Amino acid sequence: MTPSTASSGPGAPGLDIPAVTVTPGDTATTTLTVRNDSDIVEAYDLRVVGDCAAWTTVEPARVSLYPGTSETVTLRLEPPRSPEIRAGEMPLGVRVLPNEHPDAVRVLETTVHIGEFHELKTELSPRRRRGWLRGRYRLAVRNQGNTAVQVRFTPGQAGEELGFAFAPAQPKLEPGESAEVGLRVRTAKPVWFGDPVVWPFTVDTTEAGEQEEPAEARWDDPVVRPPLDAEFVQIPIFPKWLLVLLAALLALLLAWFTLVRPAVRSAAEEAATEAVQPRPTPAGEQEAGGGSPGTGADSRPGGGGQESGAGAEAGAAGSGGDGSGAPAGGGTLAGGQQSSATIDLKTGTGATRTGTYKVPENSVFGVTDIVVANFQGDEGVMTISFGDRKITTIALETFRNQDYHWVTPIKISENDTVTINVTCAKPGTPATGRQASECHEVLNVSGVLSTTTQ
Repeated sequence: MTPSTASSGPGAPGLDIPAVTVTPGDTATTTLTVRNDSDIVEAYDLRVVGDCAAWTTVEPARVSLYPGTSETVTLRLEPPRSPEIRAGEMPLGVRVLPNEHPDAVRVLETTVHIGEFHELKTELSPRRRRGWLRGRYRLAVRNQGNTAVQVRFTPGQAGEELGFAFAPAQPKLEPGESAEVGLRVRTAKPVWFGDPVVWPFTVDTTEAGEQEEPAEARWDDPVVRPPLDAEFVQIPIFPKWLLVLLAALLALLLAWFTLVRPAVRSAAEEAATEAVQPRPTPAGEQEAGGGSPGTGADSRPGGGGQESGAGAEAGAAGSGGDGSGAPAGGGTLAGGQQSSATIDLKTGTGATRTGTYKVPENSVFGVTDIVVANFQGDEGVMTISFGDRKITTIALETFRNQDYHWVTPIKISENDTVTINVTCAKPGTPATGRQASECHEVLNVSGVLSTTTQ
């Protein structure tokens, strides 16, 4: 450095500051020579002024000089590594104030060249996403360097199963500026069944065009920026439990069509056949009714016909030809034939109705079978009576077809009745699929109808 000569006026120092270059985060120094050209002893206070004053110091900050002597002081520049210290040129000034002659103050200015530094900070959230085909992420990027840059994102994945899209693709950031970038990750095809598939990937953040710059110009930058790691978990369209449920349903359907349905159909057909076809009359009853040759009242010497146990129930005491021991109802059984009667009864909701069949005069009805049909599935109560004798009381909702049979016929005398008493609680739904407006029950009673002689 070549010192400058003293300026005019008593106590005027000689000053000279060379230009200096410094990069934020580093330290640079330069020197300044102060010379006393006056004829008295002078003390000088040195102070940095301007934009560089916050991070520039003078050592020492005060010097005392005899006439004709000089001293060199050091200027230390330590700019912080911050985006606020922009790259470029900044003025630097040092004010030299003589204590004895303050009017001779001088300010020397020079130029400080602020070097560039580059620093990007990127955060990816969330680090793990779940989805069928795509996942969305958020990239927060901040330019912590001191010069404007254009940011570029480079995704990385082991295969080519994932597609990546950034919005915006290459944002431009000023020093200290932040931006939020959306990242969308998409798979090529769905996973229908099975376990979730994990796709790991990385995102590297670089400055657009920085690979073309010579390495010497970027010595201050880190050589490798660690990429950001993330995962996309692709879940199957149909979960495992759905496969188990479908297999169970298929097994139930196969069981129904191969095992249950044929058995139900066979049972229904047997019940329908039994309800429609009358039961055959036992041989003993035919003999009591006199329907078979040789079994009439005069079939053998001595008079009366041979009676079954039903005749005994009616009170037959003997077999004399004079008609003694005749059945109840007043006479002897002169003959009999298989007979049946049907009671068809309709009852309104909440009402009670009675249907009857009356045994003709001079007859006895030996009941062997009854069939009750509740084909609509009505709800309510039905009571069946033979004369004054109550046979049964049943709930309608417990059956659709019900039948009763007796080996020994139940005798019903002349003018007595077979009675059904129905209380309708709720009409059912017949095969048409529409709910009926009233309950509808059918009773079929069959047996041997025999005539009596007075």
